[in-house]
Amino acid sequence: MTFNPNADIRSDNVSRGGGGGRGRGIAIGGGGGGCLLLVIVVIYAIMGGNPLDLLQGSDSGSSQSQDQGTGGDTGCTTGADANDSDDCLVQATVESADATWRDLAPQMGISFSEPRGKLFSGQTNTGCGAASRDVGPFYCPADSTIYIDTSFYDELSSTYGASAGAFAKEYVVAHEYGHHIQNLQGTMDRIDHSQKGPTSDGVRLELQADCYAGVWADHASSSKDQEGQAFLEPLTDEDISDALSAASAVGDDHIQGEVSGGDVNPETWTHGSSAQRQKWFTTGYESGDPESCDTFSTSNL
Repeated sequence: MTFNPNADIRSDNVSRGGGGGRGRGIAIGGGGGGCLLLVIVVIYAIMGGNPLDLLQGSDSGSSQSQDQGTGGDTGCTTGADANDSDDCLVQATVESADATWRDLAPQMGISFSEPRGKLFSGQTNTGCGAASRDVGPFYCPADSTIYIDTSFYDELSSTYGASAGAFAKEYVVAHEYGHHIQNLQGTMDRIDHSQKGPTSDGVRLELQADCYAGVWADHASSSKDQEGQAFLEPLTDEDISDALSAASAVGDDHIQGEVSGGDVNPETWTHGSSAQRQKWFTTGYESGDPESCDTFSTSNL
């Protein structure tokens, strides 16, 4: 059991269904610059395609949306709900990350604002365009929203080979939240999103988000709700192993070789290798310091 069953995870920022308006923002996702994608999108990027094509629907996209519900309350109220439901796990992780980064962001010189979280099923409309579940979890800077279809978690374990443990799932959310911090920093506006390769800006963005996920993990069991209840129980070695398993499973080399059955070509990488992703999550977790996550200055990725 990962979450404190007594923690209050109610949220005005996380909802189910609905979606933002159509816009021109860059959706940070997998080969497009920074998140976890399903195999179809990663392969599309590796073969030279632009994953943003899969995020930009036609004008008829909104009428084809398959969202369930009209948004608003998810029905998730306590940590016990988060231990029973993936939807509530996502909400609880966002709430925990809110508490963590609300304290850390000012130390980084960032004016903090919370992201929104949107749980959807099948297809949704975002500030970055229309998106389907094939895109996997992603962050849209145009509307500062983390989008997750929790059916991805089955793909993460069955297709990618990651652990099915709860903290592997929480790592996914924490990684996307890391992109929100990068957005607040202005990092997304400064980098070259067209680059690929093992030292590209896109890979560095990914690895920094992994590091920020590790920073959250270090603070997770001490972040508290408004009543002073810790959101999470103290992390175990198994929890960290689950997170590292997820980080490894979405490494470019693992996806190109073991998942897709092709050749490993670092010049097409958009995320970094499994070893790099584990390294930077561990860097953030062991230091608990966002300053340790400067992947853009180091020559040792």
